[in-house]
Amino acid sequence: MLELVRDRLDNTLVSSIEPEVWERIRSMEAGQNEHGYDPFGFNPESLKYIVPLAVGLYRHYFRVEAYGIDQIPDRGRVLLISNHTGQIPLDGMMIATATLVEKRPPRMARSMMERWVPSIPFISTIFARCGQVVGTRDNARMLLHREGCILVFPEGARGINKTYDRAYELERFGRGFMRLALETKTPIVPVGVVGAEEQMPALYDVKPLAKLLGMPAFPITPTWPFLGPLGALPLPVKYRIYFGAPMEFEGDPDDEDRVVGAKVEQVRDAIRQLLARGLEEREGVFF
Repeated sequence: MLELVRDRLDNTLVSSIEPEVWERIRSMEAGQNEHGYDPFGFNPESLKYIVPLAVGLYRHYFRVEAYGIDQIPDRGRVLLISNHTGQIPLDGMMIATATLVEKRPPRMARSMMERWVPSIPFISTIFARCGQVVGTRDNARMLLHREGCILVFPEGARGINKTYDRAYELERFGRGFMRLALETKTPIVPVGVVGAEEQMPALYDVKPLAKLLGMPAFPITPTWPFLGPLGALPLPVKYRIYFGAPMEFEGDPDDEDRVVGAKVEQVRDAIRQLLARGLEEREGVFF
């Protein structure tokens, strides 16, 4: 009985996915073993549980426009380095969705997630099955050696949790991604996301409360916490995602911070230029 219910649910989920998108997903080479999983627990079949939601948000809620998606190599290792904004990490979901539904052939962007995520029951398994990976240097190195496409947000929580008075100002980038790119000779594609800053604009960050609750931030927005749970919903802003030309770097991955940092700044500048382009081209926040 349970198996019948599961089969019907699976069929319902698959039928809700655009046939062309589902065919792209099933055609991906993910390096699975005989049971259909890669070393991190990713199984393309599991995407049927998240793709209907992701594509719905992509097509109809945020009405995403992706520019320069062909800058991502069709195959081989690559690092997607993006700005990070919006209080909740929907920007990562939208970038990964773009690489599935817009890119031909599709690429599976594997996001580097926070180390505490595996401690969350059930959610941690779903994330792993859908391709998310704990953001350690060893995990990223293994994915790149398997010719993977990795999405990294070098601003981390500093970027996603900033208040709106600093919208589209890039925070300091970590240097880890550059050392990894140098070590593995991986090209970097800069990514600029325009629109996510306005999905949940934070007016103030109550840091003492965030510390008490063990959260990276406790933002006060025009709707949260005043409207309760409804206030936590992102606004239906329009996303624009810009993919820049691949950048390749040479050098010693163990070089001093000053030398590696100069290369990081080149990537940061490229993303800044993509953001400037997006802000100039958009006609409004919601259209």
